[in-house]
Amino acid sequence: MQFSQFGEKFTRLAGISQLMDDLNEGLKNPEAIMLGGGNPAAIPQMVELFRQETQQRLDDGALLQAMLNYDGPQGHDGFRQALAGLFRREYGWNITADNIALTNGSQSAFFNLFNLLAGDYADGKKKKVLFPLAPEYIGYADGGLAEDQFVACKPHIDFLENGLFKYRVDFDALEVGDDIGMICVSRPTNPTGNVLTDEEIIKLDEIAQAKNIPLIIDNAYGTPFPHIIFSEVNPFWNHNTILCMSLSKLGLPGLRCGIVIADQKIIQALSNISGIINLAPSGIGPALMQRWVESGDILKHSADIIAPFYQQKAEQAVHWLQEAIPAPKLRIHKPEGALFLWLWFEGLSVSSQELYERLKQHGLIIVPGHYFFPGLPDKNWRHQYECIRLNYAQPEEKVKQGIAILQQVINAL
Repeated sequence: MQFSQFGEKFTRLAGISQLMDDLNEGLKNPEAIMLGGGNPAAIPQMVELFRQETQQRLDDGALLQAMLNYDGPQGHDGFRQALAGLFRREYGWNITADNIALTNGSQSAFFNLFNLLAGDYADGKKKKVLFPLAPEYIGYADGGLAEDQFVACKPHIDFLENGLFKYRVDFDALEVGDDIGMICVSRPTNPTGNVLTDEEIIKLDEIAQAKNIPLIIDNAYGTPFPHIIFSEVNPFWNHNTILCMSLSKLGLPGLRCGIVIADQKIIQALSNISGIINLAPSGIGPALMQRWVESGDILKHSADIIAPFYQQKAEQAVHWLQEAIPAPKLRIHKPEGALFLWLWFEGLSVSSQELYERLKQHGLIIVPGHYFFPGLPDKNWRHQYECIRLNYAQPEEKVKQGIAILQQVINAL
């Protein structure tokens, strides 16, 4: 069978496909140590709160109502109004429900945004998505319909104490030409746990506004919810910003509820796309979480339960790794948020892909680092083949077992 160009593009091997295939295989194998995927932890206190809220929404009929009816293509109206009220009240944003669209997960939102604002134009122009700080999220890499739709910049690397390091935007090397259709960052960053400072975000916003292009912030792990973030930063939005959020990392990935906050023109375009492709996004997640948004409980639980849980697990995993593989053999990106540790084996004698294969043979699943550099012009930059991503949010015993396997394989190399 012959596929179209679209079919050829989306059936070839992709990093995100490999990641999800490994996740699926790992779920079938109870012996596998799954430190590769992005599934959030099942935090017992949050699970109980979800259970209680689900029961209440069943009792009052809100969940059943959501299952029996379509929402509009822009998504659940009551939930969008509640979100707009929350952001007006807490942060003074000039925002209404018309500035918010819901999607079936933020992955689909980024696919639509990348192809709405970049790619091939009717006048013959071609515009790209700029990642001002690589590495970036693996799921972006294959989200463009046009070839060569992404371009990325190498980071400035700060070497810190205790074998840690941190990426920063290299503004001196950052070039934003007329062929750039948008600037895109994640905050915190998947895979590294890096958090762009308020100053970096403000400077990127100034550049975007000067070029009359939007700044997209992937806030799937960020503040104010789910607040898997360990540094003091402020939520950021204005009418030139497209802020993407999610209920997944709150602990509800199965609900597939993405949130896009943007100028009304962008929201209307996304709604039109949603109507064509999905009819409407799922209303179950919004129906379940609307009361938490209205009451502010979503912020309280994020700050009081979710953030401390992940920070403790990140610090514990860093301690175990540094005991097992001391610097300079291993450097760890300073964990500032998200679910991952970004490990750099400087001078690694094999590629991160081969390391991944060897670890897989020992029953440990991680993600090789080279997938996280979409659009980087310098394919020979050795650093991208010396890094791996490890999910520290899994059960403690699994993380310890995984680190022991990693120590064994690295020492053998």
